[in-house]
Amino acid sequence: MAQNNSNRININYYIKARELRVIDQDGNNIGIISNDEAQRMAKDVGLDLIEISANANPPIAKIMDYGKFQYDENKKQKVSRASVKTVEIKNIQVKIGTGENDLNMKARRASEWLDEGHQVKAELFVSGRSKFLPEEFLNTRLQKFLNLISVDYKVSVPIKRGPKGPVIVIEKKK
Repeated sequence: MAQNNSNRININYYIKARELRVIDQDGNNIGIISNDEAQRMAKDVGLDLIEISANANPPIAKIMDYGKFQYDENKKQKVSRASVKTVEIKNIQVKIGTGENDLNMKARRASEWLDEGHQVKAELFVSGRSKFLPEEFLNTRLQKFLNLISVDYKVSVPIKRGPKGPVIVIEKKK
């Protein structure tokens, strides 16, 4: 049976409202009746009285089998969880001295991630004396990597200076 928790559904005598808008087992709207009369109607047909919408005024209740109701709710939740796609931010780190083949390989990987619907954070890693190179040179090197990406993309976060060097976040154009 259900308790009076916010995530639980009230059924039968746990429903505290005096009046309810009741829907019968066939889906017909009976109208607004007292809680006692709705409880009696549900008991007469051998089913449960389930509070569908507690926030409505008056609350909406349905006469149906509680097991079937739980099954339908679980099925709806399973479908909604399956349709949700999580978007991750994938990281690619490029160094100033990275060779052409490695750049092409990293660009292919970034293209695959973009095709999967993820965002890609491309970071030009600079260390040592390279930190003092002009900002335009570093941005040009990062742009060279972005030009190798085969998927149409748009910039989510423009180039900015990160702790390791210039950083840009891109995502696939819709």
